[in-house]
Amino acid sequence: MKRLRFIHAADLHLDSPFKGMSALPERVRERVRESTFEALKELVALARQEQVDFVLVSGDVYDVADRSLRAQIRFQKAVEQLADEGIPTYIIHGNHDPEDGRAAKLVWPADVHFFACERVETFQVVKPDRGLIAEIHGISYGNSAVTENLALKFKRGQAQVCQIGLLHTNVDGDPHHDNYAPCSKQDLVDAGMDYWALGHVHTRQVVNQHPTIVYPGNIQGRSIRETGPRGCYLVNIDDNGRTELTFHALDTVRWSQEKLSVASIPSEQVLKDRLGELLDRLRYEAEGRDGIVRIVLEGRSELHERLRKGRALQELVDELREEEVERGSFVWIESIEDRTASELDLAAVLEEKSFLGDLLRYAAAMQNDDALLESFAGEALAALQGLPHSVGNPATATPEQLQEWLRSAEVLVADLLSTDGGGPG
Repeated sequence: MKRLRFIHAADLHLDSPFKGMSALPERVRERVRESTFEALKELVALARQEQVDFVLVSGDVYDVADRSLRAQIRFQKAVEQLADEGIPTYIIHGNHDPEDGRAAKLVWPADVHFFACERVETFQVVKPDRGLIAEIHGISYGNSAVTENLALKFKRGQAQVCQIGLLHTNVDGDPHHDNYAPCSKQDLVDAGMDYWALGHVHTRQVVNQHPTIVYPGNIQGRSIRETGPRGCYLVNIDDNGRTELTFHALDTVRWSQEKLSVASIPSEQVLKDRLGELLDRLRYEAEGRDGIVRIVLEGRSELHERLRKGRALQELVDELREEEVERGSFVWIESIEDRTASELDLAAVLEEKSFLGDLLRYAAAMQNDDALLESFAGEALAALQGLPHSVGNPATATPEQLQEWLRSAEVLVADLLSTDGGGPG
């Protein structure tokens, strides 16, 4: 086997609409809107800097089947830059950008290879000074909902040549992702590839070491559910077939979730200062990138009641946002969630023979019994069904959401009853 170096990326989702961003200031909104394209530029720069043999893109180049012309032209320009450096690109389409979607009639460089959807295709990578260095096998999605196990179609080629498979798939039925082109890890192992370049799962993970089976994740986070560094893998395979993976962050806007305890915070000024310190830390850790953060305030403090009066917390958020917009690189506060509680000792109340104590004991029982909580929530939230402005849809709430609603209700009822009555008696 010959030594080779390549980049494995997936899930570019170019021109993603970033829903819910319309209310952002223009500068912030534009930075977020351009972030997928900026991450693509970083990908091209890395490939040129590392002088890789080729680039693999494992599906979902675009965000929707009816891909925007802007996204297609930007991608065309990127792969043209790679081709100018003698770096070919190998691409499969996934569930977001299947072959039956709307595609513009553009001219692509000869070094750009799109895999067909009817069968697994094989391209040979030949370098003038090194000969045949790899065989790359791949198959695209013909439509947006492929349910066939495509992994079973892959077959190893030449014995002494590195074999690489491109597949957009859900391995072993990950419940957090749509189950498209499902397969098992064993299916991939049995196919005889040396390296599996997977796409579809947006969180990077090494599924298997030998052979190497990898999800690189997406190149740019697109919501608060996609936190932390996002990028691609630089892959080195030596002449003994050993694989070395190096992750490179490509994201230009980084999403994060942070918790801040108010237990030792006595005033609004100290809270503002602590939040400012948190934003400065995120700015430093992002190494010049812009950021978007959701902050959860938690803990018991005398500050709790003041935060819940009027618009105090929202006004604080507005002030911090205004300061961030004026900075060179911003950390935009997506929201601040108040999970604080009063200084009431709930553990002591739990032991009381009181109405509040009974309620807290019942809440504690539901926290440890998902079936009991679901039954209770079904009755308690029945009146909210169908309301256009209700907090989500109770009928489709996840166990995690129900637990969070229960915790919020527990804090609220403890505050109200400890103030208005409900003690021992």
